[in-house]
Amino acid sequence: MTEVRDFTFPTQLDVRVRQADLGRDGSVSTTGVARWLEDARLRVRLRRFERLVAAGQFDPFHILLVSQRVERLAPVGRADAGIQVHTGVRRIGRSSFTFEHAVFVGSKRVGSGEATIVLSGAAGPLALPDELIADLADLQLPESGQTGMTRPGAERHQRDHYAYFAPLRARIGDVDSNQHVNFIALATWYDEAITAFALEAIGLGEGGLVPDLAPWSYRIQYVGEVTYPGDYEIGIRVRAFDDDSVDSVHYELGIFRGGKCLGVADAIGPRGELSTKS
Repeated sequence: MTEVRDFTFPTQLDVRVRQADLGRDGSVSTTGVARWLEDARLRVRLRRFERLVAAGQFDPFHILLVSQRVERLAPVGRADAGIQVHTGVRRIGRSSFTFEHAVFVGSKRVGSGEATIVLSGAAGPLALPDELIADLADLQLPESGQTGMTRPGAERHQRDHYAYFAPLRARIGDVDSNQHVNFIALATWYDEAITAFALEAIGLGEGGLVPDLAPWSYRIQYVGEVTYPGDYEIGIRVRAFDDDSVDSVHYELGIFRGGKCLGVADAIGPRGELSTKS
């Protein structure tokens, strides 16, 4: 899909493709796009709020990601030039706000995303101060009629909703400055679980060529903190798949520690070459 570059987004960030952004097919992975969107959010200046915090007039807080959407709409390679992430604010609530992103190569839109942010204090979410609301209002996008991410149903938090589980162990390198597993690391966990599920379906033996089935779209809801050390399981359920030329699979995923659900996700990715039995 080709679209005219949308200058209604108030901020733009030039991006260079890094080796770590590339997937196995040589193009930027969905996780790589997620890193770009994070970089863009971190570079947004909220000057009134920054002055308030610097003056010690706002309670200590952590920035928590409540949900995010990342979509890779077209391949982007190392040779592509003129890559930009456009960022604006889609929604401002009493204790949370939502960034919206669009990724362009030249005039072609190649990615999109959104992220809902909460400021958390010792007792839980904090009300957004007037200074932050004013900063966010300066970045607010025109009304589009677009609805935000819908919250998955309560059944998604139950282990028996899922047909397959992939065990994973948190690594020290996954931990961020908030002392929990970083959201980028969690996205790679979902990739790992989908690959494990696909390998079992295919019946690939040791030493066989592992198919590249990483999703091109994620919608993730964060329910609780994933910490280190810890052993976890990713539950997987196939909601739908296309058996024609579209060749895609829709996954429902949940991350569990014992019986407790700590997050859920929806993903869409390639089906790959499967036998009739698989």
